[in-house]
Amino acid sequence: MPADQVLVIFGASGDLTERKLIPALYALKNRGLLPGNFAVLGTGRTVMSDDEFRQKLKEKGGEYDPAFLATIHYLPLDPQNPENYYALREQLRHIDHDFKVQGNYIFYLATPPLLYESVAEGLAAAGLNHNEPNGGLKKLVIEKPFGYSLETAKNLNRKLLLYFEENQLFRIDHYLGKETAQNILVFRFANGIFEPLWNRNYIDHIQVTSSESIGVENRGGYYDTAGALRDMVQNHLLQLVALAAMEPPAGFDADSIRNETVKVFQSIKPYTPDDIRKNVIRGQYIASTIKGEKMKAYRDEKGVDPASRTETFVALKFFIDNWRWGGIPFYIRTGKRLPTRVTEIVVRFKNTPHRLFRSIFDDESGTNQLIIRIQPDEGILLRFSLKQPGAGYTVKNASLDFHYSKMSEERIPEAYERLINDCMMNDSTLYTRGDALESCWKFIDPILNAWKDDPAQKIYGYPAGTWGPVEADALLNSNGQSWRYPCKNLTDDENFCEL
Repeated sequence: MPADQVLVIFGASGDLTERKLIPALYALKNRGLLPGNFAVLGTGRTVMSDDEFRQKLKEKGGEYDPAFLATIHYLPLDPQNPENYYALREQLRHIDHDFKVQGNYIFYLATPPLLYESVAEGLAAAGLNHNEPNGGLKKLVIEKPFGYSLETAKNLNRKLLLYFEENQLFRIDHYLGKETAQNILVFRFANGIFEPLWNRNYIDHIQVTSSESIGVENRGGYYDTAGALRDMVQNHLLQLVALAAMEPPAGFDADSIRNETVKVFQSIKPYTPDDIRKNVIRGQYIASTIKGEKMKAYRDEKGVDPASRTETFVALKFFIDNWRWGGIPFYIRTGKRLPTRVTEIVVRFKNTPHRLFRSIFDDESGTNQLIIRIQPDEGILLRFSLKQPGAGYTVKNASLDFHYSKMSEERIPEAYERLINDCMMNDSTLYTRGDALESCWKFIDPILNAWKDDPAQKIYGYPAGTWGPVEADALLNSNGQSWRYPCKNLTDDENFCEL
């Protein structure tokens, strides 16, 4: 059980608080995972009373029981006004007295990134940044995006470390809070049948796919300044690559695990300008019709520049230069307006040295695949070959599949539930460390700079509802490989299964 504490949310009147944070806290409460003494203090520029804030949460998030709502408070606060942080300190003293949380405060930044430094500086000026001798811990939770480039990420890290220690900083990546992502480590290092094969001698390549069927929705203005590479690859998908590629940690503690993920990021082979032209494909969705409904082109979305060259799709081929993975390609693919919403890791094992059944194989393309499904239909699928029953020899693919939904009658916890609970427990295993973040940006930055500096770098159109530009297929086809085209259900895969 975590220590008694207060969760202070900056930007509490925003969408993230209503959709994710408060529902996650309520779920933790219903599971008996909140501290015995716990309170929430929401802050924001909007002027509201406690009761008005509680009513707003009820209207947006459904019914919360009165006892839970009674723990939620609100303080109008301008994060760029230093004087407001002294009012925050006084409010926390009152809450601390009423709830007896002994100075344990979590400060959650659900604000635009441009306010991160102001909040950290304001907290420090009011003396709310240092752990107390009696054990009262102060923690700062930071949402993505963390920086816009390597330089801005370094600057933000440096400024935050002026006011907080690294062990007080919790940089959140909600993909790491997903149940299947956490299970990658257990699957790899607790099962002797897989770990001996988990290397360049037996694995042909590894794919990471994260697709969304929706477009940019109401985020056109933000997305047009970010793009798929910044929005998805720099953080979420490289973290999944690290879990799939890391060495066994010395122990199952935060530092041991994060030390190994950092080594993966530092071992990624840097791109040359020629590598970027050959191994990075970017695309942008164009108008299409899906199930009889006309879909806008990206450039026609609200808030998007009509001449935008921002990518809504990106596919990469890269290598990890170390003893385990030398020469084995890794592929990442992500995009919007693709056929279905899915995130998964595909481990494609090498064929046998002598392909004895080649002439009678029904379909050799998908044999010996291990699919780790992150979302939806969370689970693990192993593909292998068997003789089809009946006369003669016809070899077909068969599957062994495991689904989390069948393992327990309890629902799978949302990522924010796990991550908030971990922060309360002072466990930073599933949070990103500063050096890891900078290593990821070091890999991504040359791609962004190449796109900026060379207008001849192509951006390919793809009809909304398809699996991106056909040029992305060539990344794998040149090596006799192919993407897996997943469906909503773990066991299905076809090119256009959702159309």
